[in-house]
Amino acid sequence: MYSEEQQQHLNHLTQQLVKHTGHQSAKQKTEELRQVINYHDWRYYALSQPVILDVDYDKLFKELKDLEKEHPELISPDSPTQRVARGLTDDFKQVSHLVSMLSLDNSYNAEDVLAFDKSVKKLTGAEHVAYCVEPKFDGSSIALVYENDMLIRAATRGDGAVGEDITNNAKALASIPLSAKFSAFGIHKIEIRGEVIIQKEVFERINNERKAKGEKLFQNSRNTASGSLRLKDPNESATRGLEAVLYHVSLAEDKDGKDLLREQLHTHYHTIEVLYKCGFKTPIHELKVCKGADEATEFINLWETKRNTFSIETDGMVIKVNDLKLQQKCGSTTHHPRWAMAYKFQAKQAQSKLIDVEYQVGRTGAVTPVAKIEPVALAGVTISSISLHNEEFIKEKDIHLGDTVIVERAGEVIPYIMGVVPELRDGSQRDIHFPRHCPSCKSELIKTEEEAIWRCDNADCPAQTEERAIHFVSKDALDIDGLGRSIVIDFIERGFIKNLEDIYRLPYDEILKLEGWGEKSVENLKKGIEDAKGRPIWRLINAFGIRLVGVTTSKDIAGHIKEVLDLQKLSLEDLTNIEGIGPKVAQSIYDFFQTESNIHLIKELERLGVNTKNRPEDSLAKNNKLEGKTFLFTGSLQQFNRDRAKQLVEENGGKLLSSVSANLNYLVVGEDAGSKLTKAKKIPSITVLTEDEFLNLIG
Repeated sequence: MYSEEQQQHLNHLTQQLVKHTGHQSAKQKTEELRQVINYHDWRYYALSQPVILDVDYDKLFKELKDLEKEHPELISPDSPTQRVARGLTDDFKQVSHLVSMLSLDNSYNAEDVLAFDKSVKKLTGAEHVAYCVEPKFDGSSIALVYENDMLIRAATRGDGAVGEDITNNAKALASIPLSAKFSAFGIHKIEIRGEVIIQKEVFERINNERKAKGEKLFQNSRNTASGSLRLKDPNESATRGLEAVLYHVSLAEDKDGKDLLREQLHTHYHTIEVLYKCGFKTPIHELKVCKGADEATEFINLWETKRNTFSIETDGMVIKVNDLKLQQKCGSTTHHPRWAMAYKFQAKQAQSKLIDVEYQVGRTGAVTPVAKIEPVALAGVTISSISLHNEEFIKEKDIHLGDTVIVERAGEVIPYIMGVVPELRDGSQRDIHFPRHCPSCKSELIKTEEEAIWRCDNADCPAQTEERAIHFVSKDALDIDGLGRSIVIDFIERGFIKNLEDIYRLPYDEILKLEGWGEKSVENLKKGIEDAKGRPIWRLINAFGIRLVGVTTSKDIAGHIKEVLDLQKLSLEDLTNIEGIGPKVAQSIYDFFQTESNIHLIKELERLGVNTKNRPEDSLAKNNKLEGKTFLFTGSLQQFNRDRAKQLVEENGGKLLSSVSANLNYLVVGEDAGSKLTKAKKIPSITVLTEDEFLNLIG
């Protein structure tokens, strides 16, 4: 639709408009704003390749609206403010929505909420207005049509008036009922709206599985959900962990075509109750009916503080007039309903320039490229370094030195590069050349066909020694008090630690001479190391840093052996027979314990006094009250934290699961329990417990 030259021009024009450079007349600025907004609509809806931040797009759209409000004579029928965004691909059949799917007007501050409340009261004449406030899910919008209790159509949002028919793919999602008892409420035909999402932990699990297979990682759940909905094979869509959250009824009719929304359902909250009772996943446990704008603002502020703990990515809250008759009085513009607005949380996306790439060597020899970018503030922190994962990631994203990169924070914790903005290249960009020799020891790097990672295979590589030692003494490993990361690095640089055994042969007399070390601190260090010799063997197994082996797997292994060296005798089949260990993990364990240098290490540690045997007192289970039972915790726990909860289950012979399934026996819920509780209620075999009931269960 747009040539490369046109796109380059529009990208630069966008930057000028965002930065308010230039002195255009109202007419010229209105025309320029229309041009760039239409262009970015095309990039977003037709290509799914946005090159502008949401906050900047919203700013430009608002500016255009304000200009047209000031100069009504400039309004034209083809202005973006007079329609919903356009643009569809031709891969799926196009279908018309029964009711147009409009966009939402956006807000970023409490003043806008008050202004919205004032506008609603003016439009309706109501003195007091109740609002339903609910999370704004960060996924892919869909519309479902049910007739005579059967699902007859599912469609993407498309341009708001026409979407793409994705019925077959929607039927593959377990969260979308193939039939629902709407007839119990007198409803013959209904159109409902929602969002297809991927829960955070499911998205993480899928990426871990893809990483283990050497497949390309997905970069964020929203784009993954959108792309997965439009896969040609519905069965492939079903493997992507997609769920549908339904949150709006746009049409409800009886057999005679009579409108039931305002005459029978009455409120938005009641429509959500109907959907929930008909078996749909809804935000009924996350929303709140607020008495006015002040209470709505308080609820929004509360959600912004806890959004990271919610299992689904959210980018804001939606405020809706609860009374459906008042909604009708408010009406809609051609772009958005006047009875609803979106309150956007602080942006989790930013743009920066890639300055350099450094290469880090991990404890397993994996070489990871790290992007050094111009420092950028994002969701409360300043980011200057971001992992680029591997060479294939750089190639797939077509990343060059000097590129403008789009930075996101997954769950507002882990920063990652979504992609680059090639349209902003000026010719100064340079290719990134991945090294073929180790940055630390200069050994030649190797890469197997099964992996996307280059590795240094030199066991004496200084960088690997450093990272292995840091992991060896860490909290989840041998937990050596007084021997933190900085001290380990210092001791390696001084030659005190050349291998893991040296941790137990430290020259304390030499350490005593160092600045900052006194007799007491040296004695504390000595005591910390001596105490660590008696740790249970699952900690020692984890401390070795075996690839793909973490705390949980280390505990599983320890429960099947008498001493660490027993693992040298186990075959691959023996290892895969241990619950929780798959073929790849088994191969990694097998390789480690068939390596002579590792066996020598274990024997030397044993000679130095490190425990290598499974002792009765080390058993995680102090009794068998919960033997054979599985547990999962959700919500905000008040009487203990997650680590303590896990410890209590293990001490009583139970086992922790990571997600809700038919294998779960008990779900323990704290405050603000969300989707896990909703899902558990649908599985009869799961017992839901409060924290007090759990404590009573273990006595």
